[in-house]
This record gives sequence, C-alpha cells and structure tokens, in this order.
Amino acid sequence: MDLNADLGEGFGRWTLGDDEALLDIVTSANVACGFHAGDPSTMHRIGVAAVQRGVAIGAQVGYRDLAGFGRRRIDYDLDELRDDILYQIGALEAFCRVAGGQVDYVKPHGALYNTAAVDEGQAAAVVAAIRAYDPALSVLCQPGSVLARLAAVAGLTVVGEGFADRAYQADGTLMPRSADGALIHDADQVVARAVRMAVAGEVESADGELITCDVQSICVHGDTPGAVDLAARVRAGLAEAGRTVGPFVSWR
Repeated sequence: MDLNADLGEGFGRWTLGDDEALLDIVTSANVACGFHAGDPSTMHRIGVAAVQRGVAIGAQVGYRDLAGFGRRRIDYDLDELRDDILYQIGALEAFCRVAGGQVDYVKPHGALYNTAAVDEGQAAAVVAAIRAYDPALSVLCQPGSVLARLAAVAGLTVVGEGFADRAYQADGTLMPRSADGALIHDADQVVARAVRMAVAGEVESADGELITCDVQSICVHGDTPGAVDLAARVRAGLAEAGRTVGPFVSWR
C-alpha cells in the first residue's frame, strides 16, 4: 500500500505543514505546482528532499487560484485547462530533473479533483494534458470516478486513492469540506479507516453505507492539524495489518 500526502503548499514566506517531516513518513508526495499553492523555490526544495528519501513525486495540479487555495470550482475553457495542467507538470519536472528525479504521476487538487471526478469535460482535459506530456505517467484519483474511467480508456495507468481523513457520501464521492463532519480528526478513527480500506477494500460513508473502495494509495492531508503524527500512525497501522508500505510507482 502506498501512503501519499499533499506537500509544498506554502507560498513565499507563508508556510503550510511540515513537509520535511512528512517526507520521512509518506511514500509518495503530491507536490503543489504553483497554481493553487507552491512556488519555484518550494518545488525545488521538495524535489531534492523527496529524491534523497526515495519518495515518489507527483504533480499536484490545480486551478489557477492562489487566493482560494484551488478549492473553488472554475468553469474553464477546456483547452485552457489542459494547457494550465501541462504548464504545471512541466514546471515541477524541471525541478525534479535538477534534483536527479522525475515526475512519476499526476493528481488533481481540490476543486479540480472533485470536478474531474464527475465532469467529463474537465476530466478529459486532465487526461489530454497527461497524454500529451507523457502517457507513462500514472493518474492518482478516486476509483470509479469519471477521471478514472476516461484515463483508463485513454490507456493511462490509474491508481485508486482513498482518504483516511475525509468523510464519504453514499455515492462514493467526498463530502464537501463545508459540510459538518467532512474532516475526520480522531486519530484512531483515521487509522481504522485506512486499514479497512487497505485490507477489506471498503469504507463507511457518513450515513453508514458501505462503499467499495479499491485503492492502492491512501492520502493523509498535509494541512490537517497533527498531520505528521497522523501519517506516522497510519503507516504503522498499515504495517501492523500486514501491508507493505511503499511507492506505487515501484509496482509498475
């Protein structure tokens, strides 16, 4: 099982989360590429640190929305969205190469992640950008989503992702962050959910429905309070459940 986290989400003098500490725990790093968060120096720093630790690097591509942290839906011209995603992948790739590594996969961020899960147009723009840049890149996304389906049809490698610290709706989509109970803060509950997803391939929705959740990677958000300790506990819980924890790109 892979363990991923969103990293590099500071900007300039503003910092968010403890990237270096998380890089000692996670096996894949979703690095912000400067549109919803992040900047060149941060990408450079995270790239070097990830390569040194053997952590896989993913381009965490998002809407051009620094003010809203990429969590507000934008109805893009789809060609423009494709090109914005291409731009972000290429920017991160430059710093990965300098560090002696490479971009291994792509994961949409925030509102783009949620929109591409249900919207064919935006999902197709994400797929088009990845295919144009490098069809060998994996796509990290929700299993059963529109993005997962279109990526698979296009011949891309799809890696299913589960969220240990987010509540699910009965249809398998994530509960909006604005809703009560959308974020799960109890560490024991987060660990139990991660292990259940990894071992049984299922997760319980907010209203008690069992949802099939065929995942190969589990996300712990880097901006969650206590994220470092939470990620460490999730990794330990997965190991105790008999799951070898490592970057999913090494399984290809």
